[in-house]
Amino acid sequence: MNRAVIVELGGARSARVNRAALASIFLATGLVFAGGARGAAAGEFDVSLEGGYFGMTNSSKSAKAIFDGTSGGFTGGGSIRYVLARSFFLGVGGHYFKRTGERVFLADATSTPFRLGHPLTIREVPVYGMVGWRFLPDSRFVPYLALGAGSTSFQEKSVVGGIEESQRQSKFSGHFMAGVEWGRGVVRLGAEFMYTTVPDTIGVDGVSKIYGEKDVGGLSFVGKIVLVP
Repeated sequence: MNRAVIVELGGARSARVNRAALASIFLATGLVFAGGARGAAAGEFDVSLEGGYFGMTNSSKSAKAIFDGTSGGFTGGGSIRYVLARSFFLGVGGHYFKRTGERVFLADATSTPFRLGHPLTIREVPVYGMVGWRFLPDSRFVPYLALGAGSTSFQEKSVVGGIEESQRQSKFSGHFMAGVEWGRGVVRLGAEFMYTTVPDTIGVDGVSKIYGEKDVGGLSFVGKIVLVP
């Protein structure tokens, strides 16, 4: 068999493999998002796994001083929701944020922070209940809005001269969520913005007092994988 025939056969075989791979992808996508399609119904509940970015925008100056120019980092969590009607739902959720920066010295609000080299770890864990409304509940593309309230655990931990210091408190927190989900099967995808306020948590001393910041809440954006049993 000459070389031209071998090349032609190889190309045909490659084309068949590519077509088979594409067919498999389309089939899997169809099974996830179309095969189990069903409209929204009262009594439905879902579980979501979430991951994305949280920024302490309500105390951004203090956060940027501690975290060397950025105000946040990765956050992860999840939620459980129960549909009471085709659009109205109740739910509970929680997120986890933890990041390590450094203690800084700040002469005044206009001066440049001087990093002291002592590790400072910030941890936030908000847990909340929510009520919300889903628009276009029978569509594959479902926007929603929700309001929530709960408690946020806030911890500061630092090590100075080999001695660990830790302060922890829990404060009331309010939450506003706006998101969208795509799909009507057992597995759906989504994205969500959340604004959180946790007033009167900091600002008593240190950098936050100099900047006049008291709220450790802020904005988060997460991607979601939603499971609907």
